Order: sequence, then C-alpha cells, then structure tokens
Amino acid sequence: MKAELVFVGTELLLGEILNTNAQYLSQQLALLGIDVYYQQVVGDNYDRARAIFAQALERSDVVIASGGLGPTMDDITRDVAAEAAGRPLELNEQIHAELKAWFERRGRTMTENNARQALVPEGAAVLHNDRGTAPGLAIPCGGGKVIILLPGPPNELRPMFERHVVPYLTKLTGGAPLALVTRTLRFIDIGESALEEALRDIITQQSDPSIAPYAKTGEVHLRLATKASTPEAGLARILPVEQAIRGRVGHHIYGIDSTSLEAAVGHLLKERGLHVTVAESCSGGLIAKRITDIPGSSAYFDFGFVTYSNTAKMRMLGVPAELLEAHGAVCEQVVAAMAQGALAAAGADIAVAVSGIAGPDGGTPEKPVGTVCLGLAARGSGVWTRTLHLWGSRADIRDRTATQALAMIRRHLLGQRV
Repeated sequence: MKAELVFVGTELLLGEILNTNAQYLSQQLALLGIDVYYQQVVGDNYDRARAIFAQALERSDVVIASGGLGPTMDDITRDVAAEAAGRPLELNEQIHAELKAWFERRGRTMTENNARQALVPEGAAVLHNDRGTAPGLAIPCGGGKVIILLPGPPNELRPMFERHVVPYLTKLTGGAPLALVTRTLRFIDIGESALEEALRDIITQQSDPSIAPYAKTGEVHLRLATKASTPEAGLARILPVEQAIRGRVGHHIYGIDSTSLEAAVGHLLKERGLHVTVAESCSGGLIAKRITDIPGSSAYFDFGFVTYSNTAKMRMLGVPAELLEAHGAVCEQVVAAMAQGALAAAGADIAVAVSGIAGPDGGTPEKPVGTVCLGLAARGSGVWTRTLHLWGSRADIRDRTATQALAMIRRHLLGQRV
C-alpha cells in the first residue's frame, strides 16, 4: 500500500510553524508497513489544493492530509477532499450536537461558522477528536482509495491517529502488514564517499535489505532496512549483510541505532576503569558537555578545563609562555602541553586538548578559519597530536572539533592509531 502525505496551511509554507506532523506520520506509517513516496505542502488556496489532492489520488492508495479543518473560511481541506472524492458534504447532526456541548461545557457560545466542522462528505467515517473541535474523516474514493483528514495541531493529530487511523489502516491492509525493520550502523573516521567505495559491490548487489548511507556532522550512518512480519524475522535478514559490512569496515563502527559517540566512548572508559579529562579552547566546554550528557558519566569524568585565553592556558595548565609566543595558541606543541597539564592537574588517565580557530574571524593565510589542533596524553603512554582543517559555520566547526576529540579518545582506547 502506498500513502501520500499532504499538509495544508500557508503558515507552513512561510516557515511560521515547524511541520513535525510530517516526521511523525512518516514514522508511524513505516511501522505499519505502508510506503510513503511523496509529501506535499500547499497553502490555503482552493485551486492549488484541489490539484494537489487530484495528483495524490492518482498515484497513491491512501492520502493522509492534516490541517485546514477549522471553522474559518481559509479552512478548505474538508471541501477540497469532498470534491476530490466526488462526495457531497452533509451536516452531521451528532457532530453538531457534540460541538455545541463542547462549547457549553466551557461556558462559551458556538458561533455559526463552527457548524462548518460538522459537515461530513457522504459515506465518510468520522474520527472523533478528544482534544479539540475538528473531527477527523476517512473518505472512501473510487478504486478502493481513501482520503484521511486529520487536524493540524500535533496534540490532536497524534492521539487521533493512534486511536482511530491505525485500526482503520490495519483493517484496510487486511490484518497485520509487513512492518519496516531497520538497523543503523554508525561510523566515525571515514567519509561518506570512502565508505560507499569500500562497500560498493555490497550496496549495488543488495536489494533486501536495502542499504542507504547518510552523512552526519563529523560521522556517517548506514541504514539497513527490510520489511518483515516480526522484528526478529527482519533482523535475521539484516544481520548477514551487517556481518559482511563489519568484515570490511568494522573498525570504523562505533555503535548501532541510537548509540551516540559519547556513549560509546563512555562505555569503553567504564569498561576499562579509566578516567578522562579535557582541556578546551575553541570548543568552549562542548566536549565536556557531550561526555557528561551520558547518565553515569561521573564514573569516568571528574572535571575538565576551559582555557580560552593564553593566560588561562598558562595559569591552569602550565603551558609555557615562550611556547605560546613562538607558535601561537593554535599549534600542536601547545595542545600537547595543554593535554599534559590537564592530565597532571586532574589526576586522570587520559586527557584530550583542543585549540583552534572557529571563526568567523581570526584566520590567517597560514592558519585559516577551521584550523584545529588536537592533543591526547595518556598516563604512562605518551602524547599524540594532529592538525585538522574543518569547515562550516562557527557552530559546525566547534561541533566537529568535539566529535574528533571523542573519536581520538576512542581510537586510543581501542589501540588504534591516534
């Protein structure tokens, strides 16, 4: 079964409202095993909305629309859908009575235009709204197709979908349909194009499960997906492909599904009984924040240092003044000294330090914006440094810096080249 999502409202086109309904409905339909191939947003214009509904019905089995079910003249969805389905609108006396009672319970008088919400296309099923005044509708169309109308506010749409639409669609599909089963592999220290090149034959020869790479800030995710009657059956189909992928690039996989890099690093630290500290300049505490975002991180993190100025680097971490004068704050010699100073001051087992130019100003031809130096010191092991040339906005550079610092800790813990 193919579904299409239509979202009605000029406020969506203007960006005044974030369309969270799109994400929610797509996720829920995937769980039901219903494919969503198209999403469309249209403003409060009758002719344009009519064209959108006609196109959607032509190529999809189920059209689910949200928004535009209110009482005012710009709430056109009900009228457009009735015309698209070829069914005249009729006043539903039960809905009309319920609307009057809803207003009376709140000590208000129902205005005449609110009666528009009691108009129902002939033969449509009414989906009761327990959170608001606009009922939902399931409107049969020719050829076994259906239009489902839902209110726009998420606090009304979600319970209506779960209580009424899910049973309706399940019945429509003839029982329990095949559901989407996914497994996401999370990679670090490899780019999207390099990952695709390493797995080119697996990706091109594999159709079920499907394999799709997604570039994230500083990392890459690979989603494996199939449809199955149970999660166990789906995973049984996915795991042989996952094993083949791990055989080639498994050293880049830090986690699966919702596991974050900071959680993976925290697990390794806890497993080994080690403590880590940080010495941050350009990232301004972001590395420490990400480490401590993980519940239970006090088991491996006590405190860190945000040494934004040269004075702070000297006073708190013991970075020699002559080093800063000779090379500047953004160099591998300085981050090595920062890491060693943090290691001694915190009494930790591992220290990672960063210093860089996050921009938008401060860059030079020798050290442009995005130049970031990282250093890692480990008790009894030594010191390692590297220089990165990152890109993006100030926020992007800081975020990538934190990601690379965490990746550096991970590589050290796994005995990989830092």
